[in-house]
Amino acid sequence: MSSDGGWYYAKNGETVGPMSREELIKVIPAAEGPATMVWGPGVNEWTEARHVASLGSGAARTDAPPRPPTGRRADDIDYEIFGDDMQFVEVTLDPGEVVVAEAGGMMYMSQGIEMQTVFGDPSKEQGFLGKLFDAGKRMVTGESLFLTTFGSVSNKREQVAFASPYPGKIIPMHLDELGGELICQKDAFLCAARGVQIGIAFQKKILAGLFGGEGFILQRLTGDGIAFVHAGGTIHRRELASGEVFRLDTGCLVALQPSVDYDIQVTGGIKNSIFGGEGLFLATLRGPGTIWVQSLPFTRLAGRILANLGPRGGKDEGSLIGKLSNVFESRR
Repeated sequence: MSSDGGWYYAKNGETVGPMSREELIKVIPAAEGPATMVWGPGVNEWTEARHVASLGSGAARTDAPPRPPTGRRADDIDYEIFGDDMQFVEVTLDPGEVVVAEAGGMMYMSQGIEMQTVFGDPSKEQGFLGKLFDAGKRMVTGESLFLTTFGSVSNKREQVAFASPYPGKIIPMHLDELGGELICQKDAFLCAARGVQIGIAFQKKILAGLFGGEGFILQRLTGDGIAFVHAGGTIHRRELASGEVFRLDTGCLVALQPSVDYDIQVTGGIKNSIFGGEGLFLATLRGPGTIWVQSLPFTRLAGRILANLGPRGGKDEGSLIGKLSNVFESRR
């Protein structure tokens, strides 16, 4: 190794080296250019190449470099999901960590948790206009203008739990393993680590927007942290190969990766459309990518409940009891 050796650079969280200064200069353009994280003579911590004057001129370093930074922005939270059909997730926060949730989703929290209601996206550093714009986008999706943050303000680990709003499952979405972005139905988001951004995604196709079950607007989750999504019934994850087509009821789609093409197609056939009981349209998904589907959309559950309530709040359900109730009421 030459006298100015001992240089390293970071690639995908791993250390590459040692090498000479001349060798490092050659590989920087093929790495991340001036933003490449380097470590070597005269550099005490991992630093972007653009901030290292002449890439050092001191003696070669012989000690091993520290582990390169991962670049993770979101808090690295721990969690545990309890229950079967009526689940809740308990999030454990280290001192200083924060979890962001929809208003009204909190179940319980330990003494060292501080709750704050915030306007806009707490994962972004922005002025009032930026917060107003983010809040407006949330309002378009039918959500509250505000989000709630829960942070650990003690010197020990603290817990906060969030409950599902109706029978179903809570799914942990590790966005760093899913390409950093996920699109889901607009009421699916439950909570997430600070650093995950909650935005909106517009349907580009008119049919998908009008008849896709969720309208033109879906939720977009971006970042490298953990987000928790809730949906009804049983949740099934399916991997679609490139070009693979998968069709399902429009209300059963929970989430998908942006690489999946989402469209709506007519069921086909007059009898199928009118008497099939499955509606006029089906959602058509084309891979590659991952999708999540639910067995019991909330709209289907609510529709079944309303259909069985009857005009008198369900008194006609169960013919004998219903008839007896009618007899006594008629004699009042």
